[in-house]
Amino acid sequence: MSTPELRSDFGAIEGAVDVAPDAPVRAGARRILLWDLPLRVFHWSLVASVTTAVVTGELGGAWMVWHGRAGLLIVGLLVFRLVWGVLGSATSRFTHFAPSPARVLAYLRGRWRGIGHNPLGALSVFALLGLLALQAATGLFGNDDIAFAGPLNHLVADTLGSRVTGWHRLLAWGLFALTGLHLLAIAFHILVKRHRLIRPMITGSQQVDVDTPLPRRLHGGGRFALLAAVSLAAAGVLALVWVGSAPSQPEPELKPASVVAPTW
Repeated sequence: MSTPELRSDFGAIEGAVDVAPDAPVRAGARRILLWDLPLRVFHWSLVASVTTAVVTGELGGAWMVWHGRAGLLIVGLLVFRLVWGVLGSATSRFTHFAPSPARVLAYLRGRWRGIGHNPLGALSVFALLGLLALQAATGLFGNDDIAFAGPLNHLVADTLGSRVTGWHRLLAWGLFALTGLHLLAIAFHILVKRHRLIRPMITGSQQVDVDTPLPRRLHGGGRFALLAAVSLAAAGVLALVWVGSAPSQPEPELKPASVVAPTW
């Protein structure tokens, strides 16, 4: 068996990739680069921005300015993840971990073998990304009539803006529930199954059995793909800022009808 080639295209997996050791490799295992650097930066940036949005939203008042800024950052991160899920390295791509009924059934029966997100974890990832997208979208058009108006609120009628704000608050509870389940699942895998989940998302590397099936040789995740993802994410945020800062058209001034003096 030939030694796999090591590539540095932001951690793109080209077969079994050996990386710099951060711990002794156990017998019958090998170390691979599981999560590329852009994906890790996205993950922890999303954690920080969502935490900021939740805290500032609960504080309210003057903190709502930062709530809005965190929301715009979330929008940019989601755009980046959407692009990186197509152009990124092997384990970053949606096609690699998209949960199918067959995969979920195999996992529940203990027959699933692979790297990256397991089928149930993949369901959680897609649910969180989808819910965050809805939450961010409703925030863009929302208005609490007190301290905050989304950057696109002036594009919708007041009644629709109030309705969207209600959806935004309701979706927040779903986000709390999904986040709680996500954290419980992580704790279960760490404490019960003894799986290391946190360190790979920091260092990028993980030990796997030598017979663990790896993704096929996939090109992508290079500098061009990263530049495209970052550019589209930045362009999306700048477009929202530009549309939000555009002055709304003033309502026409109603002039009193001229009074015609009677001719008698």
